[in-house]
Amino acid sequence: MKTLKDNGSKSINRQQLQTKEFKMTSKIVLITGASSGFGFLTALALAKKHYTVIATMRNVEGSALLMNEARKQKISEKNLHIHRLDVTDSTDIEELKNYIQDTYGRLDILINNAGFTQGGVIEEVEIEQWEKQFQTNFFGSVAVTKAFIPLMRKQRSGKIILLGSISGRIGLPGLGPYAASKFALEGFSESLRFELKPFNIYTSLIEAGSFKTSIWQKGIDGAVHSDLQEYQSLMAFMNEYATEQGLSSEPPEKVVDLLCHVCQKDKPKFRYPVGKGIKLAIFLKSVLPWSIVEKILERQLKKKD
Repeated sequence: MKTLKDNGSKSINRQQLQTKEFKMTSKIVLITGASSGFGFLTALALAKKHYTVIATMRNVEGSALLMNEARKQKISEKNLHIHRLDVTDSTDIEELKNYIQDTYGRLDILINNAGFTQGGVIEEVEIEQWEKQFQTNFFGSVAVTKAFIPLMRKQRSGKIILLGSISGRIGLPGLGPYAASKFALEGFSESLRFELKPFNIYTSLIEAGSFKTSIWQKGIDGAVHSDLQEYQSLMAFMNEYATEQGLSSEPPEKVVDLLCHVCQKDKPKFRYPVGKGIKLAIFLKSVLPWSIVEKILERQLKKKD
């Protein structure tokens, strides 16, 4: 590789110079779970806006779809880089952290998006499935965040964005493991916001409702289906609800636009509820007695009987 001389005393290769230019002109963004859904679309949107996006996924064999779409949208290869990351694997996290430190020397924005939905009635979801849900949705976000806090704290700037859910505010029946993991993410995010704000690091939580992504179909496919007669009406309701949401929900671009907005804000807010009826649902739960909230949900369940 050709090198350039710096005052006759220091050799700096051309690639290193280009990397230094990136450091001066482009925000560095890390996105987890970028193989589909919000992560996939957000990686493209931010790269198109000339962020330097490190899009991560557990199985990089599926990266062709992302790169093909990037080429269709005429996104420069210098703005989109794909790396393997299983958020439950400490070795993967350490290797990625070292790569980002060595290559860019900083991280401006971390978007914790990786996650999945484990459905089923609490009585029949095995403890191992609960653990797997928490390892990805909760502990994965914690582990990735912890890995990059020192870098952001040292640079005295950064944004940490977590993909939460309305299920982190309202625990629907049949979604116990998923709701519990998102409730945990709420508490973690609140503590993180207070701890890191003094270092000019802003934590934001996206509380998303139902959007048209593959998570609903995957949730149906991965749900524990009960054979107990007592749960049949509940399971039928949840299957129908998930199918309806997958077909009739709002397009995911609404969340993607919000994520881009948060990335551009100097001092973003903490909570960003988004989706049809989400703000109203959160407000009503906060002001109504639990007995009324319970009756409303029970009435919805009975409609499906």
